[in-house]
Amino acid sequence: MKPMSEASNKRSEEFLKISGQFKLGALVTESSHPMTARLSEVAKEDIARGLDLLFQVDGDVVAKYRDFVESGRAGQIKETVLRALKDGGRIFFTGCGSTGRLSIQLVSIWRDFCQTRRVRPGSGEDWEDRAFSVMAGGDYALIKSVEGFEDFAAFGKKQIGDLGVSAKDVVFAITEGGETSFVIGTAWRAVEAGAKVYFVYNNPDDVLRQHVERSREVIEDPRIEKINLTTGPMAITGSTRMQATSIQLCVLLTVMEMVLRDGFKDRGESAAVPAEFLKKLAEMHATLRSPDVLSQLAKLVALEESIYRAGRKNNYYADRFGIDVLTDTTERSPTYCTPPFRKFDDRAATESWSFLFLPQEETTQAWERILKRRPRCVEWSEPDVRELVTEDKVARTYEIVRRISCPELMRFKIGLDGLKHRPLEKGDSTIGILSEKEKDSLLSPGGFHRVQLEAARELGARTGLLCFGDREWLEEIRGGRREGAKVETIQASATTVLVPAPKTDFLLDGVTRVGVKMLLNALSTCTMVRLGRVMGNYMIWVVASNLKLIDRATRYIQKLTGLTYEEANRLLFEVVEYVEPRMKADQSYPPVVGMAVMRKRHGLTNEAAEKRLLMEM
Repeated sequence: MKPMSEASNKRSEEFLKISGQFKLGALVTESSHPMTARLSEVAKEDIARGLDLLFQVDGDVVAKYRDFVESGRAGQIKETVLRALKDGGRIFFTGCGSTGRLSIQLVSIWRDFCQTRRVRPGSGEDWEDRAFSVMAGGDYALIKSVEGFEDFAAFGKKQIGDLGVSAKDVVFAITEGGETSFVIGTAWRAVEAGAKVYFVYNNPDDVLRQHVERSREVIEDPRIEKINLTTGPMAITGSTRMQATSIQLCVLLTVMEMVLRDGFKDRGESAAVPAEFLKKLAEMHATLRSPDVLSQLAKLVALEESIYRAGRKNNYYADRFGIDVLTDTTERSPTYCTPPFRKFDDRAATESWSFLFLPQEETTQAWERILKRRPRCVEWSEPDVRELVTEDKVARTYEIVRRISCPELMRFKIGLDGLKHRPLEKGDSTIGILSEKEKDSLLSPGGFHRVQLEAARELGARTGLLCFGDREWLEEIRGGRREGAKVETIQASATTVLVPAPKTDFLLDGVTRVGVKMLLNALSTCTMVRLGRVMGNYMIWVVASNLKLIDRATRYIQKLTGLTYEEANRLLFEVVEYVEPRMKADQSYPPVVGMAVMRKRHGLTNEAAEKRLLMEM
């Protein structure tokens, strides 16, 4: 094998010096779930069985939510939030990666209710602008991971500090592992400001205390109230975008629902919400595991798999669930090394496998639609950066900040003005995702979903349809008619998944949102399993884009080669150096874990390992 370069050797040495802070293999969220240990084998034989394994693990979410309901804590947390809002305070949701996207989604759902209902609390004060998200890297990170931001507590402190967090506010600092430096930074800054802080996480306290000092400091500080939502291992080892954020979504939507019910007195009392949410969540979970839904969803997995295997592209069309779809598609890139969303004018980057379009004519409108507010990106000056990092990291960090501005976000054209930059062709596919509240979008002439699906079919693209709603409406879709408007051609040609959603009177439709998340997670995960990006239940195509993921990739190489942790890490950085130019240019590149394993097992160079890996895929 080719010896390490001086640069890659230095990077490995620098990581190993601090690796004790990021060796997270002992955490439950980093463990392999026994139920999915043979997932890759099962899913390749039978897609529906593979999907059912994934949904079975979601049963851990239902069980943990039941524990939360029985604890009675929802009412206590609701009272704290409600009191803060009535006193002029605000709610902050902070996170990074999947919890950062969760924080943006929660605020979008909150604001959507306020905007749609056009109602005000009993105090007469508008609450729409009282909820804020703080994601590592700002709103830009909703669509593409921002390198390194989650590794620095100082970045979290500054981002929430820039929003003026104060003693009047309530902060939910959300981290799946319970150890993310950025999120911990937001918690400490909020404590300094005198805010009420809840730390929301998914690993046992004793494990975190023993292995992660920064977590132990938070857990043992009496000023921070803990909400421990440990569900167990993830369905895909370490993939906390799945069950960890699903239970967080359940709990935080419950609290928000209760706050709004009591804030808007004409909306019903809140006390019964947790028990009713639990009942309907169990119903939703059972529906996802039903033979009918599994068989339909298996066909959609097969559709996406065939499109990507053929080197073709897929477009999603969504409106109400736009933020849900965007979250899932964005998270495929760091998890499975798929090309991230491509900016409309960046022809050097690899074409994205999937993309999202909303019904707004202009991209600026589409971004405001999906966020329910104007985008808010990180806009730091070079002096700002200099105060946050050591001198040797200033230039690199400032360059990253310049690339995650609002003008850069607008280059991801998710409005109808972006369609001409990603035209569908024969062999491509398009999938419409909608709820019964958007029925006119599908069944009425000129409706957004109907127009796009019909246009795709006429171009020779394959089509899919994913609908959540009551059974009566789903039967209307299945029959293909509404008030004489014929849509038989859409229904007949599309791979259709019809998911009955439990009927509730929830203001935020929380159970449906959780069901959408679970289904999209299963769809994308099973597709990637079928494409060979998972071995057993290990995501062997993981992208080492931050310190936690460097540790994870190192551990996977160690497990699959028998190398020591230090040897595996040095090999990882040599492979990273080889693929990094393509990574930074958003071009396709091979998996660093897979290449490292090939190099060790067969004594190959980087070039030879890449060729052999491609032959075996």
